[in-house]
Amino acid sequence: MRLFRAGEVSPLEVLDAQIAVAQHTEPVVSSLCETMFEDARVTAKAAQEQFASACRTGADVPALLGLTVATKEKHAIAGRELTNGLTSHVGRRAQADHPVVERIVAAGGVLHARTTSPEFSCATVTHSPLWGVTRNPWVPSASPGGSSGGAGAALASGITTLATASDIAGSTRIPAGFTGTVGYKAPYGRIPGAPPLSADWYRGDGPMARTVADAALLARVLSGVHPIDHATVTGSDPSSDAADVRGMRIGVSVRLGDYPVDPAVADVVLGVAKDLESAGAHVVPVELPWTTELVRETIFAHFGFVLAPAMIAAIGDGMDETAAYTRRFVADAAAAAEGRTLVDSLALDARVQHDLAVAMEPIDVLLCPTSAVLALDADGDYLDGIDVCGTHLTHYWEAHMTSPFNVANRCPVLAVPGGMAGGMPVGVQFVGHPYAEASVFRAGAALEAVRPWADGRPELQGSVPAA
Repeated sequence: MRLFRAGEVSPLEVLDAQIAVAQHTEPVVSSLCETMFEDARVTAKAAQEQFASACRTGADVPALLGLTVATKEKHAIAGRELTNGLTSHVGRRAQADHPVVERIVAAGGVLHARTTSPEFSCATVTHSPLWGVTRNPWVPSASPGGSSGGAGAALASGITTLATASDIAGSTRIPAGFTGTVGYKAPYGRIPGAPPLSADWYRGDGPMARTVADAALLARVLSGVHPIDHATVTGSDPSSDAADVRGMRIGVSVRLGDYPVDPAVADVVLGVAKDLESAGAHVVPVELPWTTELVRETIFAHFGFVLAPAMIAAIGDGMDETAAYTRRFVADAAAAAEGRTLVDSLALDARVQHDLAVAMEPIDVLLCPTSAVLALDADGDYLDGIDVCGTHLTHYWEAHMTSPFNVANRCPVLAVPGGMAGGMPVGVQFVGHPYAEASVFRAGAALEAVRPWADGRPELQGSVPAA
């Protein structure tokens, strides 16, 4: 924004540069399901003129004026196709803008592309019969994660400045971790969603970006009460200008109970903890009594009562046309809910929430891995689970350490790059107390200061490596 104001670069120049990057990377990465480049050029040119006028008059400009934003396809744009990645929904058009799209447009953002996701955002890899395979620009044989994998891949490739994402079990934070970008899961109710699933207390919409400051900027724009989302709440600025963790109490949990964690991931997390301690934080180990089995049963019981029935209703007779991971998700959710009541599911939630509250009582922020593994295969389905360090996990989602914080969804979580291992970015999460958003941005900004990552870019090759 400073460069735009100074006239050193224009919104149109940035947009055209990002379009040029997309033309090089998209044949391999395939992070975009729709481009709106010509419309975006018109918007960028208008932003350019508004900056010129503001320079003459000293007037304020909207918060996102001239900045490109790639939106997740599920975030409806009025008049444009809205499929959620389902072949059976091709041709359906959105009647109104999603609240996050509405706020981005009002803030002057330039909508230039829409990003891929798995079907119904129900996988942590990003491929579908409709859009094909989205690949990680760091290692194209690997997945960017999911479900907001297109957003993470687009940011890492350099074809957008900001992106929107959603998160019901880690769908913002997992791609951030695998692509070396920043993803923010806001506390439930802070950022409006679209009904009826906005009433699901596990989920939320939010920002992804390349820097902590950019993620905070978009979070500020998106946050606040909205008339169509009864769950939305008011709140203070989610960000913190301070990148200073002196005196901050940071708890470290590498395994969150019994999660098996790749040693390379553990090394990154412990290195981050050491650097933050050197920066003045009080770092202490934290133990949690969670098991992967408990977390899996908790989240899938919940999905069996909420998301899976919604998916079944939306898909209708087209279930046989869906991806294998979609059918598996619905089956697993139904199985977990079978024999349980909604009250039983709430009791499981309460146990996870209580354990976290007890563990966090003596600390300000919890530091932990984003995923227990370095990568997933770009085209993998993982229908038989996944092996991590000699331990077989029943469901591959157990290789991610994100979903407990959707159960405890009033807690803000900022996912940021922690380092590199095996040529892949390794992400970490900062978890705050309920609605204490400034704490996670403060910790994230401090890590960014001691381990700067924004200038790192993948050297994408022109072809996909052989499997």
